[in-house]
Amino acid sequence: MRVIGTAGHVDHGKSTLVATLTGTHPDRLKEEQEREMTIDLGFAWLTLPDGEEVGIVDVPGHRDFIENMLAGVGGIDLALFVVAADEGVMPQTREHLAILDILKIPAGVVALTKIDLAPDAEWLDLIEMDVRETLAGSVLDGAPVVRVSARSGAGITELKQTLAASLAGQPRRLNRGKARLPVDRVFSVAGFGTVVTGTLLDGDLKVGDEVEILPPGIRGRVRGLQSHKQKENQAQPGSRTAVNLSGVDTQQVRRGLVVCKPGFYRATQRFDAQFDLRKESSIALKHDTQVKLFIGAEEVVARVRVMGVEEIAPGESGWLQIETSEPVVVARGDRYLLRRPSPSETLGGGMVVEAHPERRYKRFSASVLERFAVLAQGNPQEILLQTSSAAGMVTGTQLIKLANLPAEEGKAALAGLVGEGALALLEPQRGAEEGLVMAQAAWQALSENMAIILERYHQSFPLRAGMLREELKSRLGLEAREYNAALQSWAAEDRLRETNRLVGLSSHKICFTPAQQSQVNTLLKKFADAPTSPPGVKECVDEVGEEIYNALTGQGLLLAVSKEVVFRKEDFDRMLEMIREEWGNGTTFTMAQARDRLQTSRKYAVALLEYLDEQKITVREGDARRITNLV
Repeated sequence: MRVIGTAGHVDHGKSTLVATLTGTHPDRLKEEQEREMTIDLGFAWLTLPDGEEVGIVDVPGHRDFIENMLAGVGGIDLALFVVAADEGVMPQTREHLAILDILKIPAGVVALTKIDLAPDAEWLDLIEMDVRETLAGSVLDGAPVVRVSARSGAGITELKQTLAASLAGQPRRLNRGKARLPVDRVFSVAGFGTVVTGTLLDGDLKVGDEVEILPPGIRGRVRGLQSHKQKENQAQPGSRTAVNLSGVDTQQVRRGLVVCKPGFYRATQRFDAQFDLRKESSIALKHDTQVKLFIGAEEVVARVRVMGVEEIAPGESGWLQIETSEPVVVARGDRYLLRRPSPSETLGGGMVVEAHPERRYKRFSASVLERFAVLAQGNPQEILLQTSSAAGMVTGTQLIKLANLPAEEGKAALAGLVGEGALALLEPQRGAEEGLVMAQAAWQALSENMAIILERYHQSFPLRAGMLREELKSRLGLEAREYNAALQSWAAEDRLRETNRLVGLSSHKICFTPAQQSQVNTLLKKFADAPTSPPGVKECVDEVGEEIYNALTGQGLLLAVSKEVVFRKEDFDRMLEMIREEWGNGTTFTMAQARDRLQTSRKYAVALLEYLDEQKITVREGDARRITNLV
């Protein structure tokens, strides 16, 4: 089901026309009915001649209630633009048209109402001409004009047919799988509890689905769904939907909050946007101006950071970073509107190009302005790449969601970027969608940072194989999965090697000074003289110092099998081969047998065999051991 929204000046007959079209008067408040003026949003439903069911949002026309109008007009598929034949184009006619233009409402039909009050046919022709001139250059330029009388019924059938034809030519909303419903009404139904209504902008909702209400982060579940006053098991994108929520109190929800599937959206207090200032604006938009922001069904006070220029003049376009007083939920591609708080005036609006900028950007940075332009106008690959530059290291699927691209379009763009090398795939075994990806420029910058950190470490500690694995992770500021993926990629690129929980550059070589080499030679001779009963760890450290000892173990020349016992690696390998030759047929052996075969003492035999147990080369069976099948 798609949604039609009314627009037009106060008392031009919008609500009466909706009542005639649908049989339901949208003025639901007692005060509205008494004043015969729509104050808040009204809702009705209509079956068009082609059988399509549509929802109708009736909005206030009076300037005092223009901000209520903005809560309902954002999610519509077609505008029913109402102009009274006895008055013609009036101030709110122009302001509502400007709002439709800013929000890029995709289609419209003009209802020239109250034709029964027009003095003659010539008058109607003049009014219609004036209307067409007013619409020129707007999103409603060329829209069909239908002359109607809600009281006599004249033109109503033609209007329904025109609405059906206009909607038939419009594509339906894409289902990107990220359900999002901005709340425009909240109420309680006896026996059912909290009900919220709104237009489902994306994705679908099913009975039983878990949902999250943002920004507060309240969790609940869909207890029931209604569309067109009919119970539904599933609501489709673009439909007017009533959602009965379980686990949520009515007092916890208000207009402007967003009901969505968990994990797809998060609130922000800063976003980047393209902006058009109305040529009718009485002021230029200056940096740090306080405004009212309208997006979805939300209204919030905000300040604007004007990017690239000192101010945006009436009729001109520019770029903004908008900072809100309260968290809001936005996505790339959302349309928004800004109004001046006092005196009240619609300034303009535009499109969100980045929902979660990583920081406040420098206002006059050329690279930032270039990035904005790509995000606003780029193709899917450019959008994905620019989004990646801000997102850092995320999975391909997460990146597509952040870019707010349709799934199939996003997957194709992702595959292309990975294939071209513009995106680095850090977990190739998982594939582009499930694996972590990163913009190639960002990946190279991270790699260079890693190399600088390790190079400085090697300069400070030339005899160490590298720094502790966890220390490098902390220095790079990466999460566990990101860090592991990065290490694997650097190792595959032969930039880095890892040994005994130490990470170092592959190019790093441990080199001893002549004096140090002399100490090493003296120590290694002691190992050669007693290969199965060599000097202990303490004796080694006393002989050459802790730094040189660690270098020898880091190079793999020495192998510490316990806190006290260390062997030359070549001697350890020889002893292991002797054990395999003697008991490799599967027979068990004791510590005493191993001691005697290796011609060593109990101290060394125990340390050696316990190390083999740890490495799962041997397995204990009581007081005996057996060589495992893993060797």
